[in-house]
Amino acid sequence: MASAGFDKEFSLKRCEVFVNEEFCKGCGICVHFCPREAIVLSEDFNSKGVNVPVPAHMEKCTGCRLCELYCPDFAIAVQEVT
Repeated sequence: MASAGFDKEFSLKRCEVFVNEEFCKGCGICVHFCPREAIVLSEDFNSKGVNVPVPAHMEKCTGCRLCELYCPDFAIAVQEVT
C-alpha cells in the first residue's frame, strides 16, 4: 500500500559494480558522477600504479549507471542482482 499522497511504492535495485582494473586509469570520473557516493577511489594501487574505484556503499546504489555511462575507458559495469 502506498503512503498517503503517493501513488506508487518502489524499492532500490540491488546492483553490483565491476571494475576492469586493466582498463581503468583512476581518473575518478565515476566517483564524481555517482549521486549516492556508492563508489570511492581505492587507497591501494593497481598494477599500473593508479587508484581504481571500489564499491564502498553499495546499499546506497540505485543502479542509475551514471558511473558506467561517464567512464571514458569503459572500465566500469553495473549489473542488477536478481
